[in-house]
Amino acid sequence: MTASVLSALAARRMEIGPFSPAELKVSPRRWQHWHLKRDEQNVAWLLMDKADSSANVLSEAVLREFSEIIAALKSDMPSALVIRSAKPGSFCVGADISEFRELHTEPDVINKLVEAHLLAQHLVDLSCPTIAIIHGAALGGGLELALCCDYRLAVKGATFGVPEVLLGLHPGLGGTARLPDLIDPLVAMDMMLTGRTIHDAQASQLGLIDQLLEERHIGKTVTAVLDKQITVDRRNLRARPFRLDWVRRLAAWRMRKQADAKVAPQHYPAPQALIKLWERHGNSPDQVLHREIYSFAHLLNTPSSRNLVRVFFLREQLKALGDPGKGRHKPAPVQHVHVIGAGAMGGDIAGWCALQGLRVSLFDTEPKAIGKALSNLAELCQKKHRSAAQTRDILDRLIPDPDNSGVAVADLVLEAVPEDLQLKRQVYAEIEPRMKPDAILATNTSSIALDKLRSGLADAGRLVGIHFFNPVAQMQLVEVVAHSTARSSALERASTFVGQVNRLPAPVSSDPGFLVNRALTPYLVEAIGLLDEGLSAEAIDQVAIDFGMPMGPLELADQVGLDICLGVADMLREQLDSNLPEAPEWLRSKVSKDELGRKTGKGIYRWKHGKVQKKYRRKQAPRGTQERLLLPMLNACMACLREKVIDDADQLDGAMIFATGFPPFRGGPMQYAEQLGFDTIEQQLQQLSEKHGPRFTPDAGWTAPGWTAAPDE
Repeated sequence: MTASVLSALAARRMEIGPFSPAELKVSPRRWQHWHLKRDEQNVAWLLMDKADSSANVLSEAVLREFSEIIAALKSDMPSALVIRSAKPGSFCVGADISEFRELHTEPDVINKLVEAHLLAQHLVDLSCPTIAIIHGAALGGGLELALCCDYRLAVKGATFGVPEVLLGLHPGLGGTARLPDLIDPLVAMDMMLTGRTIHDAQASQLGLIDQLLEERHIGKTVTAVLDKQITVDRRNLRARPFRLDWVRRLAAWRMRKQADAKVAPQHYPAPQALIKLWERHGNSPDQVLHREIYSFAHLLNTPSSRNLVRVFFLREQLKALGDPGKGRHKPAPVQHVHVIGAGAMGGDIAGWCALQGLRVSLFDTEPKAIGKALSNLAELCQKKHRSAAQTRDILDRLIPDPDNSGVAVADLVLEAVPEDLQLKRQVYAEIEPRMKPDAILATNTSSIALDKLRSGLADAGRLVGIHFFNPVAQMQLVEVVAHSTARSSALERASTFVGQVNRLPAPVSSDPGFLVNRALTPYLVEAIGLLDEGLSAEAIDQVAIDFGMPMGPLELADQVGLDICLGVADMLREQLDSNLPEAPEWLRSKVSKDELGRKTGKGIYRWKHGKVQKKYRRKQAPRGTQERLLLPMLNACMACLREKVIDDADQLDGAMIFATGFPPFRGGPMQYAEQLGFDTIEQQLQQLSEKHGPRFTPDAGWTAPGWTAAPDE
């Protein structure tokens, strides 16, 4: 009896008006993506529930049905209309991005947006009160839909954002007009220019939502709105000064300056387009609504936006590898991680896993190292805006383990000791007999072939590479490395673990350097060669930044550590027929003197409080420097494809974007190579080879059909 009561209560946890939970599961129904029913007060409850999807998105089919429903309501007007999601996770996460790919011309986009804008206006014009009830995320078009309602009620924990700029766009369903008209225009513009998400309390403070409440109070609040017990002041006093053209021009000048400091307008045109739209028409919301359509249509057809949309799907493709879908045997989730080695990488990996909700034990021979890891985790919690109670729980999940006893109970044992083959083998020999039979043994090695590491293991099939990148809290990609005898079940579970800790798994083979280091090293080595030829570090780095890289190769080398860069380069030179040049003596001297870059305060650059110190004045790099830097990276990427280090070009592009910061607006190295033309790249490499040596020899994959294998293989 008690269980059934509790079950019924649990089922009614989300307020859905006149519906019973069973009614939401009835099929077929009148509308595929919506539920509509009136309660005793003649309030129409409209629940968004996109079919065959875990989250609501505004697809063409969803909007078409919504139009039909609005037309039906107009013919028999309810006392009020309540719009909320039937999905427990969120309200609506925006447009169906997949449909963007079907819009090939600006007129196509304009026609779709005109229809969507008319529908939004029909909602605005309804003669009855309209109420949006928001739980979870209301993003992009989802938030714009809510802005069309008279009232916005939010359940505690809701989040709000207009992240279209991350796709090279700005809001396209009226958000550019309605958001600045509702809240402080400067805050609204900042939200649209950065794509940042705000949480419930801030949304309430800004006036974006009218009531912030607990789920159990929704029914009474809807009744209060109906009885006119809740009134809101829609006078946006902060918007009034910006009706003046000169005030908007001044604000727009400041916005442009800030936007240009973050992204180059020639690479990311969306911020400037949004600023221009607001500056010219911000005194008239109706004009903004009208011009928004044409600005959005133009942006969607730019190479930048097309590539950023592509990157969105690359992320989804990699993300799916960490979350096996229906119909597959889903690996058991990892609940306990044991990390061996509390150095810079091991300590941060342990902390990140604890932050993501896993139980973690951490072993190191130096107790100070474990203490440092705990301190770093506390700082990370602060940066991630965790409350005191949340921070306590997170720190409690990271268990100091000086006795290494966690080995016996962990689902995954991750070794993060120094890059020494014999040391790692010694660790494995000591811990393997103590591990659970089904536990995974993982290594965070960045350079040692796993076929060498597996030697001596009783069960080599459980060994996988799980290679995080530094800094762990920022780098989204994790390489999941296979060797010749690795079990597929172990690799799948490793990928699932990467998904569990909110990272993107990239499956790669255990070739020297795997994928990322193999592709990145020639780029870094060439930058060091250019420095050796007399170019300034600042000039070299600026060439890469102008291309779109988040930082230059020499600053990156300092960030990674010159010792690590040198070690990887030496390893690749030894194990691959890559024609990499020898490192200059001055670099080896720096490493020997412990001038390793950021971590020691001095490397190629000087560093102060973790910030690079660059000279303001610099000489411009000579013509052709960009090609010398980038083509070795593209050549290595092609070699990785040809040798099947990674399965396909899409996965490679995603991995390089999310691990190295390769410019997202260019769509990834292979997408960029396709745009340049393989013939062009091969010719340029050949010319560079004739001038500078065999390290530029074109890979056979540039002429091999399908990038599968060289003709002689």
